[in-house]
Amino acid sequence: MESESQSNVFLCMQCGMCTGSCPISGRDKLNIRKLVRRKQLQQGAKEFDIWFCTSCGECLLRCPRDVKPLEVLINERSDAVEAGKIPLSIQKALESTFVQKNPWGRPQSKRSAWTEDLDFEVPHVRETRSKRLLFSCCIQAYDPRCMSIPVNVARILHSGGLEFGILGTEESCCGNEIRRMGEIGLFEELKEENVAKLKENGVQEIITLSPHCLTAMKNEYHEAEITVVHYTEVLADLIEKGAVSLSAPYRKKVIYHDPCFLGKQNKVFDPPRKILQAIEGLELLEFSWNRENSLCCEGGGGRMFYDAEDSGERNSEKRVREALRKGAEVLATSCPFCVMTLEDPASEKGIPVKEISEIVAEVMGETS
Repeated sequence: MESESQSNVFLCMQCGMCTGSCPISGRDKLNIRKLVRRKQLQQGAKEFDIWFCTSCGECLLRCPRDVKPLEVLINERSDAVEAGKIPLSIQKALESTFVQKNPWGRPQSKRSAWTEDLDFEVPHVRETRSKRLLFSCCIQAYDPRCMSIPVNVARILHSGGLEFGILGTEESCCGNEIRRMGEIGLFEELKEENVAKLKENGVQEIITLSPHCLTAMKNEYHEAEITVVHYTEVLADLIEKGAVSLSAPYRKKVIYHDPCFLGKQNKVFDPPRKILQAIEGLELLEFSWNRENSLCCEGGGGRMFYDAEDSGERNSEKRVREALRKGAEVLATSCPFCVMTLEDPASEKGIPVKEISEIVAEVMGETS
């Protein structure tokens, strides 16, 4: 599939900014500069593990010639998918999405199971006056660890008097990770189906719970022509207006990890921090690499479904070590992929990982 990124590959002057800023390049699995050069020479990417990339977007930010190195890599993955030369775990995730509309292969009939933990009814979005949709990511709809996120956000928004609805069992994968795993055709199918569904139900605004869904629906669902925001943007606004009260104290040192898909790719840096700063007693700490320069946790770009062989230290482990060094008592983030990736090394070191909605729900007494 010919794309704008492939034609831009010849603008590359081999400066190395992409490789120098890549959060995984130092582990000899992937060199994005050399990958672009091989693409210029039409040599392919056989010497690299193209599934090692996390799609964090750092190379997009640093490239001075707008070559879009990440898109070059996605095209390489697309070629591999078409040739059937992909890891089994990636293949299973793609097949599951084709059949069950989610990479985990869980039944679509269970998509809204998380609402069973609510003590109020959430209407279908078509039944709301506002036509405001709360969209849950696949991982938050099915994974036991992350199902608390939509529950907490729904409770918080409800307590703030904000009307919203859901698609329920009609909700399908947004396709963000599917596209970044190279299955462009399946992504286009998902997007077409989702856009049609959004229009059929008259959706005017989408509140996404995952930065990954935000990226796809805000930046790649152009046909929908719908306002798309992350829930932290909405919550920060409700707190500022006084609709949501954070009265109880949370006397802990909390360090915030910027998710790549929220920060680097969508420039949402301040709302999560404003939420945490509004909580009495909470001391907000910062990583040395933060905001646009935040260190990728390595959970995106299909890496949730591909355990790359690597003897080096994972970025998630580096994050946990620095959090402890800074004196943090809680490691907070605003992305389910980051929660899942950071939690294992954090648990080993004895520091809890909290999604921001979990902290807010605790302060408001909205947890089950």
